[in-house]
Amino acid sequence: MSSSGLSRRALIAGAGAAVVVGWNTTARAWAAEPGESVEQLPALDGTVTLQGAGLERFSSDFGHLVTAAPRAVLRPASVRDVQKVVAFARRHRIPVAVNGQSGDQAVVGADGLESHSSYGQANPRGGIAIDSRGLSRIVSVEPGRAVVEAGATWAQLTDAALAQGWAPPCLTDYLHLSVGGTLSVGGIGGAVQRHGLQADTVQELQVVTGTGELVTASPERNRELFEAVLAGGGQVGIIVRATLALVPARERATVFTLAYDDLDVYRADQEKVMAEGRFDLQVGNVVRSADGSRWRYTAELVAFGDAGRAVERERLLAGLRPVAGETSVVEQSWREYAFRVDAFAGYLRAAGFWGLPKPWLSLFLPASTVGVFMREATEVLTAADLGAGLLLFYPYARERVKAPLAVLPQEPVGWHFDLLAFPGPGADTAAMLERNRRLYERAVELGGKRYLIGAVPGMTASDWRRHYGGLWERVERAKRRWDPAGILTPGQGIHAA
Repeated sequence: MSSSGLSRRALIAGAGAAVVVGWNTTARAWAAEPGESVEQLPALDGTVTLQGAGLERFSSDFGHLVTAAPRAVLRPASVRDVQKVVAFARRHRIPVAVNGQSGDQAVVGADGLESHSSYGQANPRGGIAIDSRGLSRIVSVEPGRAVVEAGATWAQLTDAALAQGWAPPCLTDYLHLSVGGTLSVGGIGGAVQRHGLQADTVQELQVVTGTGELVTASPERNRELFEAVLAGGGQVGIIVRATLALVPARERATVFTLAYDDLDVYRADQEKVMAEGRFDLQVGNVVRSADGSRWRYTAELVAFGDAGRAVERERLLAGLRPVAGETSVVEQSWREYAFRVDAFAGYLRAAGFWGLPKPWLSLFLPASTVGVFMREATEVLTAADLGAGLLLFYPYARERVKAPLAVLPQEPVGWHFDLLAFPGPGADTAAMLERNRRLYERAVELGGKRYLIGAVPGMTASDWRRHYGGLWERVERAKRRWDPAGILTPGQGIHAA
């Protein structure tokens, strides 16, 4: 250990920078000289970066709409590192947020990884960013369950589980996202109609609270913390390890794509197949017609099977009313379907869309008013609003979602509206953000709720109380109990004054 009290691996200050010995509590800045007001950084197994490119690449995120440089980046080599840094940050009221560093590292390299937040949700706003890739092991895979560190991606887990004949029951469309990140917001995908959110598949968590305490939480043990963390937006604790349910892997995926020109027919068919449980996965898109004159609706319905056993196509499609002659059927391996978005992501990178600003909007609407909302939304949305992106639009069953803080409309059936925009160069993203706010307000008027990943500007304390409704007191109580200094994940803005 050096005379500053730091381990050799604890600090990377940047080439030519002054050596930092700790935090000046009076100046509220890093200090290069010891003194009465300076507290040394704790000795760590990993590293802390204070300057240079290693810091700057944590200033923005996937949305490229919010930029705020952190004061430091922790690359933990142990859970102890997270505990020590959070305890240090609590003493000095330094904000902390975990950055999932999402992406396919084999494709983009370490420098191409980034938070997959779209509006600064994972930015510590001048505080300490924790690079979750420092804790990214698949600890174990066994029949019916897997134990993973929070920085592992769903892609890593999927391949590790498949190697032993198992699979996660529900996946996001893009798999190169951290487990801890999606569990913190809920994690929705096409299996929500059967399995709920990814947060609903969690059996146990290890959490570092805002006091630096490591706590094991499950439905049977520390349940209040367990439920406050899942879909809780990172407000009360940092997930460092999760035990997740697995299901037997299937070999094949039969993908049916059905086209619709009529919104009401599309909705009726989607709700029908969901109620009857015909398919294993069920999503849908809103797309421009070939001539660009109107919006159309596309249902993507997936049936899993095994080699040598064909699915009953006629039975699965019986009674549905898509546009005649426009239904396609594709057979592929289960893994090919699970990783289907990789090719699309490759196109977006190659075409230059990936690094541009992306004003995403993600909402949940009750079935009783979703038709009104969609008709109004498609009146104001244009092809330029989507750019190279897409608009997901599909139903879910409220009873399947168990995580209390996954706030949804209370009707038994709801719809997920997910504007995953990739606008082209020069797009007026400020105007698009204002549009997001207007659509959000209209959704709320119609009984809707937002999903925490979206870009909704101007969220106030009143907005958040309205969002959580009867859960607001529970949310505030959890914050006071497990993050009393209010340092965790300020980018969400949920508890902002």
